[in-house]
Amino acid sequence: MKLWVGLGNPGASMSRNRHNIGFMAVDAIAARHGFGPWRKRFRGETAEGMVGRQKVLLLKPLTYMNLSGDSVQQAARFYKIPQDEITVFHDELDLAFGKMRVKRGGGAAGHNGLRSMDKALPGPDYWRVRLGIGHPGSREKVHGHVLGDFSSTERSELELWLDDMADATPLLAQGEHEAFMTKTALRRN
Repeated sequence: MKLWVGLGNPGASMSRNRHNIGFMAVDAIAARHGFGPWRKRFRGETAEGMVGRQKVLLLKPLTYMNLSGDSVQQAARFYKIPQDEITVFHDELDLAFGKMRVKRGGGAAGHNGLRSMDKALPGPDYWRVRLGIGHPGSREKVHGHVLGDFSSTERSELELWLDDMADATPLLAQGEHEAFMTKTALRRN
């Protein structure tokens, strides 16, 4: 079983925030691949299903971003999921809106959800799907940008992007990370 985690903050008032793109990504995957209903477990919400031939547990920690690792650690421990089978979907300031990169390990780069996961897990050696939200241009504007809602123009593009990403996730489930990124990018052009 693989554990795919979408990072975000709970609550309707935050549901359209750029910081919640991880939640949006796993919601798109659940919808596309017919996952079971979301259930409250592990201080979060989980849904189980198949992506291609792989069984996947989707997790949305409801602990707020700063404590996401607690929820992830509980789910991974319960199902005995090793770190190399954990993938986190999260917002990335250093990528332009609509760009995506996949990598294994690395630093938290100021992202509190990743920092929390690094502390709760044996280390930072899990997979990351970095979903670009763009940088506002200056450090002073970062907080408002990250916690701000996507614009109406971005929202229509975001929906298409997440649909394309969800369609390509069987490649991610097979460990074909480059092919997953390429297929998602090609469908957007």
